[in-house]
Amino acid sequence: MTSDTAIESTGARTPEAADLISGARDRIDALDDRIIGLVQERMAVSAVIQEARITSGGRRVNLSREMEILNHFSDALGKPGTALAMTLLELCRGRI
Repeated sequence: MTSDTAIESTGARTPEAADLISGARDRIDALDDRIIGLVQERMAVSAVIQEARITSGGRRVNLSREMEILNHFSDALGKPGTALAMTLLELCRGRI
């Protein structure tokens, strides 16, 4: 049985909807934790790549590769995908 507090916290109008929303939110929280872990892993891999590139005399950033990433995210997710890719690139290589 769903409490009035659960209904209020979910914005639902029925106990059934509140239960559904609460369960879905738990799933979103779990997905967010996985996404954060994957971003942290991506940051670590990117650091290895940057170190190898710099050590070999190259530049820290490879703009053609970044364009590939931007296009990949844009193709998959549209304009918001481009913004997401930009954020990921900034997290992984810093501001340029």
